[in-house]
Amino acid sequence: MNYFKYEIHCEDSFQEILIAFLADLPFDSFDEHSYGFNAYLPEKDYDPSLDLHLDQLQNSFQFTYERMFIKGENWNTEWEKNFSPIVVDEFCGIRANFHEPIPGVQFDLIINPKMAFGTGHHETTRMMIRQMEKIDVKGTRILDFGTGTGVLAILAVKLGASYVEGIEIEVPACENAVENCAINNTDAAIKIICGGLDKAESIGFDIILANINRNVILESINTLHSLLKEGGILLTSGYILEDIPKMEEAFLSSGFSLQNRLEEGNWVCHQVRRP
Repeated sequence: MNYFKYEIHCEDSFQEILIAFLADLPFDSFDEHSYGFNAYLPEKDYDPSLDLHLDQLQNSFQFTYERMFIKGENWNTEWEKNFSPIVVDEFCGIRANFHEPIPGVQFDLIINPKMAFGTGHHETTRMMIRQMEKIDVKGTRILDFGTGTGVLAILAVKLGASYVEGIEIEVPACENAVENCAINNTDAAIKIICGGLDKAESIGFDIILANINRNVILESINTLHSLLKEGGILLTSGYILEDIPKMEEAFLSSGFSLQNRLEEGNWVCHQVRRP
């Protein structure tokens, strides 16, 4: 698969909110740099109106951008050049196989470089992991909605989950998730399903993980509620501080109770429960 790379040059103060805006568009992955960040878009999803949208954003935020084409055979080189490990305290590290093992962490997870990023924004990934660290996962059945490379599903099994169903709409990401589950010796407990939330094969999950974006979560919130068992936990992230009122109103109106909220930079992660 070929990709378009958008190199965004901006001040640090604009970086997170710009990523949040672009995450609601067909961009499927981002990596951060000293000059700003890169946003990646599958060639099949490109439309000239995206450039117009970026031009309009420049009326509100100060940034410049450059679009470049990346052939599929060059993707791994690009990925390796830009992907850096994620470390969450002494609890968990996420790295590619070309990185050295991360010392001093309880769980050292390997995510190999493929076309699907799946590790998400560093802030949202770290918050989801911190929430998972505080939950008793042993013996639970978990749905990972928007599993990407499967990183949260893999961690869930490492924490003792008995079964994880990973839902992902992008075919390359599904293939990558299957490979990563095998690399981390968690494939026996994880089923990767390619499709939307309607393809979920089970109900009555103890925990649902949804590190996606605001719009997808809001569109799916009633279905997520129905897929959880009573007393089940929903962890969500992929949206920003300005979204908190809308998200919490949606959680409450859909029958969830608010449990806690984490914030890192401009990003937010909620834990809610189905009573």
